[in-house]
Amino acid sequence: MDIRKIEAIIEGILFAIGESLDIKKIANAVDQDVETTRKILLDMKDRYENEDRGIRIIELDSSYQLTTKSEYFDYLVKVVKQPKKYELTEIQLETLSIIAYKQPVTKQDIEKIRGVNSDHVVNKLLEYDLIEEKGRLQVPGRPVLFGTNENFLRLFQVKSTDELPNLNPDEILEMEEEAEKVAQIDLEL
Repeated sequence: MDIRKIEAIIEGILFAIGESLDIKKIANAVDQDVETTRKILLDMKDRYENEDRGIRIIELDSSYQLTTKSEYFDYLVKVVKQPKKYELTEIQLETLSIIAYKQPVTKQDIEKIRGVNSDHVVNKLLEYDLIEEKGRLQVPGRPVLFGTNENFLRLFQVKSTDELPNLNPDEILEMEEEAEKVAQIDLEL
């Protein structure tokens, strides 16, 4: 096998793994002995260090890892610190709408409207920092009350939830009937 092809394979493996990899595993992957593989890795390491590249290969005991050069670390930090953007699923949007229009609302209230368990989706909305705990309902079990927060307002570009589109009573009734039909279908199964 051509040396450039072996180097490309090694580079691809180290990139994909993202952590240190034992030289024996690398040698096995490229069908070479350990000493030949070590020489190839050291040549690659020297070339990466001497070329104007953003990556380098480091040696950790008998393992090798592809990393960002330390002089580019500040640029990497800028990217990592950027706010994450999440794509909301239909289920997440549905649940977020329920919370936005009915807040403060308990998970049980959300589940009554949706007709299904909502633990996962509520936890995801908390993780995405679009909702927050607004307190506890003063009843036995003291369930958590959820509501939207400032990040929700930023995302939907409104100053307050009062600026959300109004639903007319017919639309609300129609959505409630639809939810009840879905819940009934689930119960029949």
